[in-house]
Amino acid sequence: MRVGIGHDTHRLAAGGPLILGGVTIPHTHHMVGHSDADVLLHAVTDALLGAAALGDIGELFPNTAEENRDRDSAEMLQLAHDQVVAAGYRIVNLDCIVFTEQPKLKEHKLAIRSRMAEILGLAVTAIGLKAKTGEDVGPIGRREAMAAQCVVLLEESIEP
Repeated sequence: MRVGIGHDTHRLAAGGPLILGGVTIPHTHHMVGHSDADVLLHAVTDALLGAAALGDIGELFPNTAEENRDRDSAEMLQLAHDQVVAAGYRIVNLDCIVFTEQPKLKEHKLAIRSRMAEILGLAVTAIGLKAKTGEDVGPIGRREAMAAQCVVLLEESIEP
């Protein structure tokens, strides 16, 4: 068994929509980044790579590379997952937290979990997702940024 943790933060800018967990969410702001800036999928990608000791998202998809400009984070996660599988591991489960003051995520959680399950070839029940506010404190509380954390449990694959 291997455990990995991932974290990411992106600042927010006016104009939506917001892409989170591979889902487009109507909102007044979007996350700013070199790729599509999906803070949740970036945290998941780092958790997977870390658990398998395969580096991090910046090594695999540097923000200095033009081919990564506006890149779909779901594609990056899938490629990272392919490397984890090739290294001999499979995902047991993920537990994720999104830190955001707005939008409220309650009505979007199932869609986000379903999209992540689709990307990773998992059952929705293998993915936990929680949302926390900043309680009006710091950049998250002031609605200047969003952050995400993810913990993943991997196990060695058993080849038939």
